[in-house]
Amino acid sequence: MGSNELSRAPGVSVVAKADAAQSTVPHNPYYERRWMALGVVVIAQIMILLDATVVNVALPSAQADLGFSDANRQWVITAYVLAFGSLLPLGGRLADAYGRKTMFIVGLLGFAIASAVGGAAPNIGTLITARAVQGGFAAILAPAALSLITVIFIDLRELNKAFGIFGAVSGSAGAIGLLLGGLLTDYVSWRWCMYVNIVLAVVGIIGGLTLLHTSTDPDKPKLSVSSTVVGSAAIFGLVFGSAKAQTDGWGSTVTLTPLVVGGLLLVGFVVLQKVDRYPLIPLRVLADRNRSAAYLTLFLANAAVFAVFLFLTYYFQGVLSYSPIMTGVAFLPLMVTIGVVATLTQGVLLQRLTMRVIVAAGLIASGAGAALLAQADAGSLYAAWVLPGLILIGTGIGSAAVVAVAVGQLGVEPRDAGTAGALNNVSQQLGSALGVALISTFVATATHHYLTHHGSTALVGATVHGFTVGFWWAAGLFWAAAVICGALIRGGTSLHHEAGQPEPLDEIVSALI
Repeated sequence: MGSNELSRAPGVSVVAKADAAQSTVPHNPYYERRWMALGVVVIAQIMILLDATVVNVALPSAQADLGFSDANRQWVITAYVLAFGSLLPLGGRLADAYGRKTMFIVGLLGFAIASAVGGAAPNIGTLITARAVQGGFAAILAPAALSLITVIFIDLRELNKAFGIFGAVSGSAGAIGLLLGGLLTDYVSWRWCMYVNIVLAVVGIIGGLTLLHTSTDPDKPKLSVSSTVVGSAAIFGLVFGSAKAQTDGWGSTVTLTPLVVGGLLLVGFVVLQKVDRYPLIPLRVLADRNRSAAYLTLFLANAAVFAVFLFLTYYFQGVLSYSPIMTGVAFLPLMVTIGVVATLTQGVLLQRLTMRVIVAAGLIASGAGAALLAQADAGSLYAAWVLPGLILIGTGIGSAAVVAVAVGQLGVEPRDAGTAGALNNVSQQLGSALGVALISTFVATATHHYLTHHGSTALVGATVHGFTVGFWWAAGLFWAAAVICGALIRGGTSLHHEAGQPEPLDEIVSALI
């Protein structure tokens, strides 16, 4: 058994063989300042994920200030998601080819400049352009940040802890963005929801230049133009079609055309990766059974959790009449729970339970939380229904996401670390985009059906009914992810296995039959 391979007996954690492995661990140039280096990586992750939600709260004020339409308001969000999702595979390969530190600094610098332009935007065109550029540099930054963790920490016990911290931040940053967006919008200006990124980026750049080491694999990959164009176009089509579905419906030509084209390009992209001399996403990265299951789990879980974020925000402000700040405060229990459970997972649960049990149980708990939220109505008390639901969702995300992200990143060859980081992010971005679009359609249909049968005076009841349907769909996605996790992930397999020892994809198919 290799030094990087842990016991495969059920119940053995990622740290079970850590002490034995330490004797063969190579010199780590990050050792003395490794936790400070992790702090730099975490700052970058906070900046990326904050921007996914902090702008949502600021949009009404920005719309009033710049005078743009509701249709253009949607594009402030969509432009970021489109650029981010479409360019993630390229960003991951750039980190592998040109160095994680280099791409990390480039991503931070570009993101900061785009944020400055967006904050000073005199019109909607400038704001949308700045958001798209933000998304593009986020696609460079995110894979580099995630892959850096596997370089900074080579002791398995500490690597496990680092992913726990990273997972806790990732799980709660979106909710923190809602609170921060409310504070900045109410007490300063909506423009500071963009400017705040400059502060974070400057800290990250200084820390990155000081603490990070230049690291590229001697066998660094080359970039394929054909794979890059086809892969990016496929993701663009899927995300763009999902965004149009929210405004034009699933049956419209502007929705179906990019979705169909994106789907066909995705099939072509997979085929191309088999024959391309320099594939953008080498299929060996997906050949590991547990890693593929982790990406699928993250896809479904993010589809559910971002739908919950969206509809719960509307419920707080539209039904319970919460202010933006109160909405952010209402999400605080979710943030705290995610942080506490993530710490508990890496410190205790991974030493006693298999990763299949942890992820599946967490997803079941999150589904139960969404089901509780589905019981809330216009007269429900926050403490009676919403708070328990948020705690259950936080418990599930805090445990399942930490393990799933780690499984999706670990065990890859050094030359593919950035690609694995990109796949981790792509699965989450596509999941959130497609999930929110799909569930939004069900919510709109349910709301319209309710109004048809109860009359236009029942607007609040129709709104709550629509949210109820949305929360039930989110619960179903959480539970579907739990079933898939239980079927695919090997219960006795540790988080870290040796590179070059993938679980064949054909075994994934047999597990589902």
